[in-house]
Amino acid sequence: MTGLLAVALPGVPLVAGLLGLLLPPSPRGAATGEDPARRAAIALGVAGAALALLAAVALLFRVNEPVEAATDWVDLGGLRVTLGWRLDGVAVLVAVAVAAVALAVQVYSIGYLRRGPHDDVEVDHRYPPYAAQISLFTAAMLTVVVSGDLILLLVGWEVMGICSYLLIAHDRRLPEAPAAAVKAFLVTRVGDVGFLLGIALLGVGAGSFRIADVLAHDYPASTLTAACLLLLAGVAGKSAQFPLHTWLPDAMAGPTPISALIHAATMVAAGVYAVARLFPLFAQAPAALAVLGVMAAVTLLLGAFAATAQDDIKRVLAWSTVSQIGYMTGALAVGAPAAALFHLLTHAAFKALLFLAAGVVIHAVGTTLMSRMGGLRAAMPVTFWCMLIGLGALAGVPPLSGFWSKDGVLAAAQAAALDGAGPAPAWVGWLVWLAGLVGVAVTAWYATRLLLRTFLGATRTPLAHPHDPPAVLRWPVLLLAVPAALLGLAAFAPWFADRLRVPADASDEAVELVHLAPNLVLPFLLLLVGAGVAWAGWRRDPAADPARFLGPLRPVFARAFRLDDVQHALVVRPTTALARVVRTGDELGVDGLVEGSGRAAVELGGGLAALHRAALPRAAAGVLAGALLIGLAVALIGVTS
Repeated sequence: MTGLLAVALPGVPLVAGLLGLLLPPSPRGAATGEDPARRAAIALGVAGAALALLAAVALLFRVNEPVEAATDWVDLGGLRVTLGWRLDGVAVLVAVAVAAVALAVQVYSIGYLRRGPHDDVEVDHRYPPYAAQISLFTAAMLTVVVSGDLILLLVGWEVMGICSYLLIAHDRRLPEAPAAAVKAFLVTRVGDVGFLLGIALLGVGAGSFRIADVLAHDYPASTLTAACLLLLAGVAGKSAQFPLHTWLPDAMAGPTPISALIHAATMVAAGVYAVARLFPLFAQAPAALAVLGVMAAVTLLLGAFAATAQDDIKRVLAWSTVSQIGYMTGALAVGAPAAALFHLLTHAAFKALLFLAAGVVIHAVGTTLMSRMGGLRAAMPVTFWCMLIGLGALAGVPPLSGFWSKDGVLAAAQAAALDGAGPAPAWVGWLVWLAGLVGVAVTAWYATRLLLRTFLGATRTPLAHPHDPPAVLRWPVLLLAVPAALLGLAAFAPWFADRLRVPADASDEAVELVHLAPNLVLPFLLLLVGAGVAWAGWRRDPAADPARFLGPLRPVFARAFRLDDVQHALVVRPTTALARVVRTGDELGVDGLVEGSGRAAVELGGGLAALHRAALPRAAAGVLAGALLIGLAVALIGVTS
């Protein structure tokens, strides 16, 4: 039964996605009640996610110890590639989070992807492929979660990249959507090259791509360090970490439910999960952990400061994802994978909640700009309280879920800095700890700003009767508010903490997720400072943006320190210029030579054809003249000899 459930976990949404791709697009102009293709797509999408969630919950109660099964798939010159699964506490918990968010997104999309608020209005005619692509996206992430082989993990990893490209570009009416999809695809592909090479290095060294064999193999230090650094390139791309983070804010061009799926349960979580799955290897490569720590600290602060100056509500949440993933990778860098995974789970809950609640606001007011919102609390009380829970968890307000998981990250970093705990150098602990403390204050500031600018004060522009959403949008938001508020309390349960044990960790030492100690005081004070500064600025002038005090730094933060421009200048422009040069050389050189020789042959043939088409008298005269010349030549040769 365990094996059947393990196969069903990615298999059911995979089948639902493949069947959904066979459905025709909805007729243009069709109403909701007149569209059988849309109804079939909804049934397949929701059923696939619901059955995957049921399988994950069943496995949560069945899997207490690591179990796996595999069969040989391909033998590449002595390198075995297996087709199999591996389940442990970490995999099952992450699978539950992925399936739950996917189900919420499928249900939420039913109401969100309409042309209007009523059941009889025109629907999105591309909904069937959209729902199918969500199912494939879910199946790909679940394949990464349960895979027992690095090659199978890579397959799921790459399918996620393809699905993200298709889903970000879903709305063809938005001119920025195709460009954002291409950018996400290309930037993540850059990191995936390193990820592929790292997998190849590990598999060749171990003689097998099976994860258990890779973890058990004794690699030379140089090989292991090189492989881990190459894997981090893929992690930087998928999890939007510096310097490959620039695609994630632009991905907001996709539908809001897709933003929730990418930010909460797939793509960005995949990199963190991959490192946690292979953490015993990283623990033996301190240089790789040092690089990961620097990357985490820079990303954490970069995302937090960039979020302070955004006006688009979705871009605030996007940059907050970049920052929060920095907390997770920082915990990995200081040797606390359990803390990283705990924050991954709580982040999945409150970030899915925030994006879906933001989608409700956008659906109601018709804009993503906070400067055109304000005063929505009275008209949208349910959305306000759900958003308050999500933002509180994001900022780390006790006793919400984000408070406990972020405390675990900061406590691990403090222990690494002050006590030298963990496999990384002590300076990595200091870097992650200090960056995390600054991030607490900045996160509280921009979370408070978002709440104030959106829901409190006076309405800044006339809005068309904003109201709380219909049931199909409201229930996913309400249900996600429960884990966003209470999931952190699960850390007090020994069974939950023990399930977050690092794979291949056979020790009997208890996993500590909650640290009820005086070190909680400093983050809490920083939280109060950040929120208080934003509140004070808003109270002074409710009509003004609290970000105005940033002064000349505001445009710098709004452009994320212009790193996108730097990337464009150093990478995109030279690559484009080189492509133009190669194209010109190809057209003028290779194509010119081929086409020129063809034209010369045609012209020569045309000339010879013209000569052969001469009139009979002229042809006869030519033959006689030629014979006369030949005879004259023979005579002259005879006289000479």
